Amino acid sequence: MRLNTLGLVVIAACGYYAHTAMAQLEQFSVIANGENVGYITADTEQGHSYVTYYVDNNGRGPKHKARLSVNAQGIPQQLSIKGTSLMGGEVAESFSWQQQAVKWTSQADTGELHVSSPALYIANDGDPWLLGRYASAILQSGQQQLPTLPAGNAYLTKLRSVTLGEGQQQIALQAYMLSGLSLSPSLLLLDEQQQLFAVFSAQEVNVRKGYEAEATTLQQLASTLESERMRQLQQQLAHRFTAGWRLDNVHLFSPETGTRSDLVSITVSNGKIAAITPMAQTAKVGGELAVYDGEGGTVIPGLHDMHSHSTLSSGLWYLAAGVTNTRDMGNDNQFLLDLIPQIDAGELAGPRITRNGFLEGRSPYSARDGFVVNSQAEALAKVRWYKEHGYWQIKIYNSMNPEWVPAIAKEAHRLGMSVTGHIPAFTDADHMIAAGYNEITHINQLMLGWLLTPDEDTRTPLRLTAMTRAATLDLSSAKVQHTLKLMQQGNIGIDPTAVILERLMLSRAGEIAAGDQAYLSHMPIGYQRYRQRSFVTLTPELDNAYRAAFDKILAVLKLMHDDHIRIFPGTDDTTGFTLLRELELYVKAGISPAEVLSLATLGCAQYLGNDDRLGSVAIGKQADFVLLADDPLKDISAVRTTRLVAKDQQFYFPSEIYQALGVTPFSQPPKKQQ
Repeated sequence: MRLNTLGLVVIAACGYYAHTAMAQLEQFSVIANGENVGYITADTEQGHSYVTYYVDNNGRGPKHKARLSVNAQGIPQQLSIKGTSLMGGEVAESFSWQQQAVKWTSQADTGELHVSSPALYIANDGDPWLLGRYASAILQSGQQQLPTLPAGNAYLTKLRSVTLGEGQQQIALQAYMLSGLSLSPSLLLLDEQQQLFAVFSAQEVNVRKGYEAEATTLQQLASTLESERMRQLQQQLAHRFTAGWRLDNVHLFSPETGTRSDLVSITVSNGKIAAITPMAQTAKVGGELAVYDGEGGTVIPGLHDMHSHSTLSSGLWYLAAGVTNTRDMGNDNQFLLDLIPQIDAGELAGPRITRNGFLEGRSPYSARDGFVVNSQAEALAKVRWYKEHGYWQIKIYNSMNPEWVPAIAKEAHRLGMSVTGHIPAFTDADHMIAAGYNEITHINQLMLGWLLTPDEDTRTPLRLTAMTRAATLDLSSAKVQHTLKLMQQGNIGIDPTAVILERLMLSRAGEIAAGDQAYLSHMPIGYQRYRQRSFVTLTPELDNAYRAAFDKILAVLKLMHDDHIRIFPGTDDTTGFTLLRELELYVKAGISPAEVLSLATLGCAQYLGNDDRLGSVAIGKQADFVLLADDPLKDISAVRTTRLVAKDQQFYFPSEIYQALGVTPFSQPPKKQQ
């Protein structure tokens, strides 16, 4: 498609129309959980496009403008982007291609290259509309891929033909998968002129204006297409042995004692631990079992991420990191109900998922997961719906009316469910504990009650930016000690998600954050660059305040641990890498590696009530364990050296998963002895 030779006549009702003979305006709506949360406009004339991207979902979202110029082949020649990113951090990106020299500046990096063949500059702070430009350029090239700048390749795969709309709005489309840019491929629909119609996933839809009613259909299509891909990967990557298998020469970590055994052999049969035998008593290789040599590595129970938001692709990322159990803290309800049986049946790869019922109140800042309710009566009805559909716990969010919480908690408790969540705006953790909370989500949600005045609104990014005030917080003060005492007396746990706060508070443009240094160079180039950014507005004073405040967060973690307040490791992410960093942060806070591993394994299983079959590696329990190359009791970062992950009837080699996902592996699988 040549952007400078278009002469289309388009229907105004679709929000897509010709306003001069050589110009066009494209308009898109951003839909999340059935609600409009933003828009994209792209005004193009003579190869020059002016793009506005605006999202306001739960008080956050990118808001920026771009100017793009392309050549006759659709290859970007000039690009500038200005505005703010997800949490309000400044965006100021530029790119230019003159003759054979390309130059760029972004949050992540500044560079210059000599380039003589077509290549796509991939914006660090791009928008969904740009993905359509990349796809169009690849199609124009006549190839299935194009090199990308600063490095890597973009791949375009044709999937299937799709027809949407009715009557005059009926439109024939082609679905594509664009991959190589980040951790997960993007799904796109292009029309017959190779113009973008939608960028869509099971969670969010960016769709041409006038077709918002197709959002649910597009979410279902995304689930279908991604399910097909993930089913193929499961068939490719899951290892199963009907006669059982054995892992030799490994040390076994016990979360009960916090110790590491002498060398043992672990035998698995029918998805359960059949035997654990000292190596001196283990038979030599022989018989029907498949046998692998663990080469002196350490076996730990499968890890838990107690704050997940599951996607179709997150399962493999979790398993590769050794995370075999998650708690989903908010999702599209139907999507989650469809996903879990497929994982449980072994049709899709993924951890076991404990599902929480997400409840949010109606406000301009409402998050769009689960149910958004308008009254206490509606909230109680949704609590009952969640119980009827097998949800384990209720999660409350920021816009919930705090006056409704006692009734919500009472109903949940009556039904045998506990309650967790954010602290609703204009109240604090003390009041929510009194109202019936059994647990608190995010350590900043806990700490804001010590930092804010009653009239400050945590439905906005203030729930992050106000954390700078923690830099001078006195942890021995009466207000801090009172809350911690309430948590002790009520056995109130916390899911801290310290890793996400580290990322939001300490990420800096052009730098690789400490939490990303161990793995980032292995990732696709687009993800590498995305991680090198500031998420908040910074001055030298604010920079120092955020750093001091995060140190205080770690001090609160240690204080809670010492006070025997239950900690449940979680991330608010889906990559698995972040859970490993969460554990590292606990050790940095002063908790021993053995205690941290116990928290992330048996401690979570006990809390979820399934420690009779999970949480430790013992005869008769389910095969739920991870082989590490190194000893995590000496260095907790050894949790990053996963070589094998067992989950019930199948096991996986992380190296194979990473290769399939476009990531350079971190370790090699154990050698098969027979």
